[in-house]
Amino acid sequence: MSMKLRAAIIGATGYGGVELIRLLLTHPHVEITSVISSSNAGAPLADGYPHLNQIVLDKLDAIDVELIKQKSDVVFLAAPHGVASGLAPQLIDVGLKVIDVSGDFRLQSGETYERWYKHKPADPAYLAKAIYGLAEVFGEEVKGSTFISNPGCYPTATLLGLVPIVKQGWADTSSIIVDAKSGVSGAGRGLGLTAHFSEMNENFLAYKVNKHQHTPEIEQVLGRVAGEEVVITFTTHLVPMTRGILSTIYVNLKQKHTEDEIIDLYRQYYEGRRFVRIREKGKWPATKEVWGSNYCDIGLSLDERTGRLTIISVIDNIVKGAGGQAVQNLNLMMGWDEATGLAFTPVYP
Repeated sequence: MSMKLRAAIIGATGYGGVELIRLLLTHPHVEITSVISSSNAGAPLADGYPHLNQIVLDKLDAIDVELIKQKSDVVFLAAPHGVASGLAPQLIDVGLKVIDVSGDFRLQSGETYERWYKHKPADPAYLAKAIYGLAEVFGEEVKGSTFISNPGCYPTATLLGLVPIVKQGWADTSSIIVDAKSGVSGAGRGLGLTAHFSEMNENFLAYKVNKHQHTPEIEQVLGRVAGEEVVITFTTHLVPMTRGILSTIYVNLKQKHTEDEIIDLYRQYYEGRRFVRIREKGKWPATKEVWGSNYCDIGLSLDERTGRLTIISVIDNIVKGAGGQAVQNLNLMMGWDEATGLAFTPVYP
């Protein structure tokens, strides 16, 4: 029996880190050897997450690069934005594989990152090394790489919905409008009014209108796929549910195409990719139908009156939008089947 890959998780007390723990615990080729938290080092992980009592390592480690090197082969960085930019280069330089789940290495331009994220950008040399891990689109680049920048949750849902039609050249890229909605877990575990029950219960609100930091990430990838600059309108909303993202996307078509042609295009593009499911004509997905899973479900509707395509794309923001896609990228990186450790059905109801 071959030895398992040793994995460390930095930021293990956040939702993304805890989801990585859940997924990696059942991965046949991985062993979690270190769970790390700068703010809770030395404390039992079960103090904050009692459901993990007697399941994972007893104590949280501090951030110590040499210790991480001794105990690990791959490091998942699930720390807040602004932390990974300084830490990932140190881990890479000592020979570790790194999958960054924060936003620090997603944007190729440090100036753009600083403008949208309000943090000092990472070293340009390491920005250039990072492979953008949207598995269904750039999976071939992920294979054999050692440094992955995991996509954001909103970009994952939105890009998987848009890439086929944009890449085919059927979309008028100047017309793209994205109306995206997320469950409250997308804001993380930190305290704030947006996560306060009495503020969010029976409420529905838009936030960061025309200012959301995932905007340039979506535009960067669409521009790469289209071969030209793409600018979109992107509006995010908070919904009083725990998990899930529903991205409703509107795009005008350059020429006439039938709905059947468009559905066929999407099915051909994602053929063989386990985690993207294209709905039958006249059927659209709901967040509950991907809850707790690594699936992205997509429904398509063409309005023949306007020549406008409506795309409905749903994911679980903590799985496909974070931990699940990170594990999928690990599988590709290591040459394993990309569904390894992820081949479970959504939780329903």
